[in-house]
Amino acid sequence: MDVIVDVRDLSFDYNRSPVLDGVDLRIRKGEVLGILGPNGCGKTTLLKNLNKNLQPHGGCVMLDGEDLKDLSKKDIARDIAVVPQSNEIRFAFTVQDIVTMGRMPFMGAFSGETSQDLGIVRDAMERTGILQFKDRHINTMSGGERQRVIIARALAQTPSVLLLDEPTLHLDISTQFDVLDLVRRLSEDEGLTVVIVSHDLSMAVRYCDRVMMLKDHRVFALGTPEEVLTPENMREVFNVDAVLEKDARNGRDTVRIFGSCTGR
Repeated sequence: MDVIVDVRDLSFDYNRSPVLDGVDLRIRKGEVLGILGPNGCGKTTLLKNLNKNLQPHGGCVMLDGEDLKDLSKKDIARDIAVVPQSNEIRFAFTVQDIVTMGRMPFMGAFSGETSQDLGIVRDAMERTGILQFKDRHINTMSGGERQRVIIARALAQTPSVLLLDEPTLHLDISTQFDVLDLVRRLSEDEGLTVVIVSHDLSMAVRYCDRVMMLKDHRVFALGTPEEVLTPENMREVFNVDAVLEKDARNGRDTVRIFGSCTGR
């Protein structure tokens, strides 16, 4: 499988305090990759380095063989789309207005959207199941509906890579499955490369082809969920007593957490 994003010896710090230290990662075309780790380990910082919202203090990020530092933000946005941790939008834009914003990297400074742009916007709304809401104001929608709108906006960029930062953080349980089922389907049906930042171990097992664990600002483990989510690794990184096991009802792998290891 071809590599689309190549992270080489990446380091980043805030006020001389290391947040990422020598991270190496090769993201393959069409895979769903989970980045896991406790709060403060550098997950979101890594994601921001993957689309040049932050720039490495050491090492580099390559996109299809080109260093991100040599690409404009507009060029990067044509290949990489982001679904941020928060989907709060304060202004009363319609759903179609929000999704159309995804076409901005393709528009000239003084030109509006073309009929082709509008077709892509409509398609993105159809694929995410929100076309019927196109004239609704986003500030009247539920958290799950808003998250679908933000994903549709990202898809309107027609990206090769989709980055999601804790995409289910503020959603109820059933909506979490709806959103991640959608993301997984987009990867399987359309070859979209997906990177998901999370601390949800069960989510990683269910939806990710590979996972990477971060600990102390470095890569602790990288591989399939079965290879990475061992009891020893979960104890070391998350301080929990947990096992990877088969769900007797559906035969799928899942993570069973028994509790914290603190004091044991």
